[in-house]
Amino acid sequence: MTIPVLQVSGLAYAYPDGHQALYGVDLSLARGERVALLGPNGAGKTTLVLHLNGILTAGLGSVHVDGMLVGKATLREVRRRVGVVFQDPDDQLFMPTVRDDVAFGPANLGMRGAELDARVDEALDLVGMRAYADRPPHHLSFGQRRRVAVATVLAMRPSVLVLDEPSSNLDPASRRELAEILTALDVTVLMVTHDLPYALQLCERSVILDEGTIVADGSTRDLLADAELMESHRLELPFGFDPVARPVS
Repeated sequence: MTIPVLQVSGLAYAYPDGHQALYGVDLSLARGERVALLGPNGAGKTTLVLHLNGILTAGLGSVHVDGMLVGKATLREVRRRVGVVFQDPDDQLFMPTVRDDVAFGPANLGMRGAELDARVDEALDLVGMRAYADRPPHHLSFGQRRRVAVATVLAMRPSVLVLDEPSSNLDPASRRELAEILTALDVTVLMVTHDLPYALQLCERSVILDEGTIVADGSTRDLLADAELMESHRLELPFGFDPVARPVS
């Protein structure tokens, strides 16, 4: 039996103020899947994501990455294997040059010299940003910075790439370029997004989280086409967008 790359089992979590954010969440991702995590604001999506690399620790239940239990003893390796790309790339880019930012993670693991240079070049090639390696990140466009933020995570060769609202604030060309990059990556992707057309374009499968529980898990096209399901969980497609008629790349 193949071990899921990500296995969330019975995950429940309440914040210190008593607010219960998750109620027994079960979620499994197979290697190579691209899955969209959908849901209204306040559904618990961010809380779930913060458990995947141990930023938050479950009140009940467990998270396994490549069969490894997420916990204090495994945090270093878990954070290498689960790479989170935040919504604002400036939260991840803080070094003088693009190359320095992408090298930061592998260097922290002890990588040096030619091996480190090759790892940085590999990650920048994957996002089409190698020509910008010696540029200061703050001189880049927002879309370019987001691609560099993805490269900083890819340099760690993660098992799971978690993307928080990857299409937000991107112009149409940058949105398309990022979609092409993500489609070409050989990595499991969990994409948290309110951009439902982007979810359909990139992810065959979607999961809807609402009020701390998973209320639907299935084909993205089928979920988006279920008007009653969408309305009951405050999910709205753009005016005139038909998920059934839309080709999926």
